[in-house]
Amino acid sequence: MVEGWHGWFGTFNGVVLLTVAALPLAALAVWALARRRSVTGTTPVWRMSLAEVGIVYGTVPWVWMIMLPGDRAGAVPGRVSLVPLRDLLTILTDGGPLTLTVQVVGNLLVFAAVGFLAPLRFAALASVPRILALAAGCSVLVEVAQYVLRLDRVSSVDDVLLNTAGAVLAALASRRWWRATARASSVRPRSVPLPGR
Repeated sequence: MVEGWHGWFGTFNGVVLLTVAALPLAALAVWALARRRSVTGTTPVWRMSLAEVGIVYGTVPWVWMIMLPGDRAGAVPGRVSLVPLRDLLTILTDGGPLTLTVQVVGNLLVFAAVGFLAPLRFAALASVPRILALAAGCSVLVEVAQYVLRLDRVSSVDDVLLNTAGAVLAALASRRWWRATARASSVRPRSVPLPGR
């Protein structure tokens, strides 16, 4: 059972439980944003609201989990692995299939929500190279933060590659809806200043 503040905020189980518990709040946030947009006349109401909340809800827990400190955080210097695929091969040979699956799937999912939903929300991001650049930049920032904060984690180029690949694969999965977003943003009504203001 999860007990105390550390149990809720400082463990993988606690983060997962908080993420599940926050689902009704995320749904309420989507509803509130959609309602606000419908009053102001912004379109498409539900797509934009769901994309905004989904980006946050689908990314923050993963980043939170990978930023959790290890047992010797602060006591050991930051470690870096800059040789591509070295960590993946080590996990493949030394770890079991469960460890490999958790590491690979977990890293693929870190920025998957951004990759899937950002092109739907922001027409300027509706291209694979832009999502690739955004995900790679965000992943590098997370890895640098792990190193600088001495979290007893290895800052690895493999993590950057997997995080970026996950975002790109998710973007490709949502690609058929990008055109609808681009059309909607091009026909969106412009705000007109009221006379006397």
